[in-house]
Amino acid sequence: SDFTAVAGEGYFVNTTSGAVTVTLPGSATIGNEISIIDASGTADSNNITINRNSHNIQGAGSNLTIATERAAFTLVYFNATQGWLLKDK
Repeated sequence: SDFTAVAGEGYFVNTTSGAVTVTLPGSATIGNEISIIDASGTADSNNITINRNSHNIQGAGSNLTIATERAAFTLVYFNATQGWLLKDK
């Protein structure tokens, strides 16, 4: 089910029963990290939405939709302009 992520944590997201929204923390400081894994391997049909919660993601003011089966990634917070960045591509 939908949840709010906490900096410094990693999450196995299960989208078997439907899409899941992960809301990023409302406050963040440089270096904060959050890891997400599509544990059920069904994000291609039941997407994972990363709700930016007023912070940019990759410098953009829009949510991030994950639609790739078995996606695994870490977001790291940089600053107000760039926001959360993908640690690895």
